[in-house]
Amino acid sequence: MTDRAANLGQLRASGWQSRPVKEEIRANAVAKISAGKPLFAGVLGYEDTVMPQLENALLAGHDVIFLGERGQAKTRMIRSLTGLLDEWMPIVAGSEINDDPYHPVSKHARDLVDEMGDETPITWVHRHDRFGEKLATPDTSIADLIGEVDPIKVAEGRYLSDELTLHYGLVPRTNRGIFAINELPDLAERIQVGMLNVLEERDVQIRGYKIRLPLDVMLVASANPEDYTNRGRIITPLKDRFGSQIRTHYPLDAELEYEIMQQEARPLSVGETVGVTVPHYLGEVVATFSQLARASSHVNQRSGVSVRLSVSNYEALAANALRRGLRAGEHHIVARVDDLDALAASSIGKIEIEALEDGREGVIFDNLVKGAVLTVYNDRIDPSHTTPIVDAFDEGLIVQTGEDLSSDELAALVERVPALREPVDALLDGDTSTGAIAAATEFVLEGLHLSKRLNKDESGQNATYRGR
Repeated sequence: MTDRAANLGQLRASGWQSRPVKEEIRANAVAKISAGKPLFAGVLGYEDTVMPQLENALLAGHDVIFLGERGQAKTRMIRSLTGLLDEWMPIVAGSEINDDPYHPVSKHARDLVDEMGDETPITWVHRHDRFGEKLATPDTSIADLIGEVDPIKVAEGRYLSDELTLHYGLVPRTNRGIFAINELPDLAERIQVGMLNVLEERDVQIRGYKIRLPLDVMLVASANPEDYTNRGRIITPLKDRFGSQIRTHYPLDAELEYEIMQQEARPLSVGETVGVTVPHYLGEVVATFSQLARASSHVNQRSGVSVRLSVSNYEALAANALRRGLRAGEHHIVARVDDLDALAASSIGKIEIEALEDGREGVIFDNLVKGAVLTVYNDRIDPSHTTPIVDAFDEGLIVQTGEDLSSDELAALVERVPALREPVDALLDGDTSTGAIAAATEFVLEGLHLSKRLNKDESGQNATYRGR
């Protein structure tokens, strides 16, 4: 920062040019698109759907509203837009509303420039400080967003007619930046009216004052489509002023959901000696569970099935495996089918199950988990490789599994039943540890049961597999 202009004269001499925030964003977006780079990192699955629409909106210089259910990365995309701003921006020193040194709008900045000319001090604001955000709540007021008289400044001796008595709201303080309103339909309609000038005339007017602040703001909002279209809580003139409306969506397939889970889930380990691995196929089960829930008639789809459900379930699966492994004294812990029971605690609060009879929620949840296991099993295992396993059970083989069994005991089944070797190897993905073999063995047995080729008797946390 030492080589940047410190006053208005130095700023002019440096050749710095002022430009509206939307032109700034457009120029930086053009540079990224031309270089084949994504607008921002960390948002998966929108490359062919949402991103082209967002790029169009930014190139067109539109204000944007994102419509989507919870957990669809709306807020992440909005906050990531700051990456399209210039890294540093000069303002008149002491300005509360990021006054452009070439075109000051506040009385403080105008007076300072008039008084000091080229000696007007300049400070530099980082792009992350040019973002303002407000969660729309029913108690949000015009004063919060636009501004109000500051009684303390009046008490200091200023006249009410003095512009310096104003306390600026969030929108003016985000001048020359990006302002976001989350859950816009929750904003009271009379407050929404106050945003009309910001979106169209690009100014704000503070009550009781004959002043006009020509602000330079990009406005971005998020809303739930149910609120937006059915409950009608966004006033028509405000809807009309948004240049682009972009619809977000959940991951379109389980593999993409799995990638998001891996990206977002917190790593789980205890020191340097104990670690937890979640096999890819069990991660697919967690992702498939969410996909099935979104298609289930027993789940309230209006409330949505957030990707946060998948992330929480993935973390709960790993945590249960860690707890089980610690009790067994294991160091390389691998999640197993047994650990899927932990998904109940992390799922029930995040999805709304609709059942005609009381007490059916648990049954519906169990069916979703079983459906996810069976789906992944059918995708992963060749049925022809399991026929010898079924034959061994038909000849009287009985196998017990459960949390109480160590990985060594489960892995030893492959030696007792050599027919297990081929389907187990297909699941290992290069991890040949005892824990991985145990987890794969149990997954194969559970898949055979769910595909109705083996019987299973459950007693507490233990299960017994036998021939049909």
